[in-house]
Amino acid sequence: MNHAARLDRLPFTRLHARMVVGSGVGWALDAMDVGLISFIIVQLRHVWQLSATTAGWIASAGFAGMAIGASLGGLLADRIGRRQVFAWTLLVYGLATGGSALSATVGVLIALRFVVGLGLGAELPVASTLVSEFAPARIRGRVIVVLEAFWAVGWTLAALIGYFVVPADGAGWRWALALGAVPAVYALVIRHGLPESVRFLDRRGRGDEAERIVVQFERSAGVSAPGPAVEAAGTPDPPARTAALWAPGLRTRSALIGLVWFCVNFSYYGAFIWLPSLLVNSGISITTSLKYTLFITLAQLPGYACAAFTIEKWGRRPTLGLFLAGSAVAAGLFALAHAPWAVIAAGMTLSFFNLGAWGALYATTPELFPTHLRGAGAGWAAGFGRIASIIAPLVVPLLIGYGMATLFVMFGVSFLVACVLSLALPELRGTSLT
Repeated sequence: MNHAARLDRLPFTRLHARMVVGSGVGWALDAMDVGLISFIIVQLRHVWQLSATTAGWIASAGFAGMAIGASLGGLLADRIGRRQVFAWTLLVYGLATGGSALSATVGVLIALRFVVGLGLGAELPVASTLVSEFAPARIRGRVIVVLEAFWAVGWTLAALIGYFVVPADGAGWRWALALGAVPAVYALVIRHGLPESVRFLDRRGRGDEAERIVVQFERSAGVSAPGPAVEAAGTPDPPARTAALWAPGLRTRSALIGLVWFCVNFSYYGAFIWLPSLLVNSGISITTSLKYTLFITLAQLPGYACAAFTIEKWGRRPTLGLFLAGSAVAAGLFALAHAPWAVIAAGMTLSFFNLGAWGALYATTPELFPTHLRGAGAGWAAGFGRIASIIAPLVVPLLIGYGMATLFVMFGVSFLVACVLSLALPELRGTSLT
């Protein structure tokens, strides 16, 4: 049996759990950083007297960095390893976030947010790729959805910080950003605590290292090794190149998954980065808008839980399509909501379906590409999607004059397009990664 087959036959062990939690904590810290911006923008517009357009540039600068970081991070992960890139990206964005707390001008803050985005954008697809390459095939989708659920934990932390820390005084936004420096410390734990991808090691001709790691997982499961793996004398693959994603057999799925990422990013970040500010614009106080956003954020975890259940019961394509369709309906309900209870209910419904869709999307993406291109493929999809997350925060200030209903109808249409595109993706539930 080769190394990949030996990993796929194992049950979920404590080493798998350690990997999910180790990667998930980094994921949660990422989400906390992204989420904090939506709360910080509310205060910065008041403290620095910023226009909506300038505030939009603060958000978009981070997403511009994420677009570049995702593409570069994926390529590097296929060349030097998943774990190395994961640790370095955490360090980069953690230090840059801490530095953002000291920003004296809008220009400095925008520049540092771009650097934050470089690290953050590279980290997310690399983490999901690393975990997917260790997860047993029969539960791989569920494991990745659980990993993605840490995003809800991080966004909830951001909502709590936004509610309790940001409004405390005029420098509350600085204290909030200072907390984002935690990933710089956590990067040291990541570097030494997680194993490198076995599939990556085999593809690079490092079969002895891969063998040691596989044996550790087998011992954790109480399973004996079946004998030497065939990859022990493997031949290194050629360096990953983005152009290879457009070769026959890959180009259709590369295009489809990139467009799905684009549509989901546009609606998600257009809605949630601006949500506290949109609520303030509708006549709600800053404190109340932050409280409403906290309630809405709490609905993310049940969405992930449902997606984790259905993704192995129904498959990737039905789960992704269902949650994207639900997101489109929820966006329409938000467009019609006026009473406080209706705003909270529609927002929670949107959180539930949208974050369930994110979990399914992260589970689906790495499976679409072979090992030697998996980082590059996941990075391409995430990077292309981040272009939409750059555009969305800039579009919202331009359209806010037409009312919140217009914005959320637009987001609903984008979710619906993503739903239709997702139904054309291949179904790979239960298959071994190539």
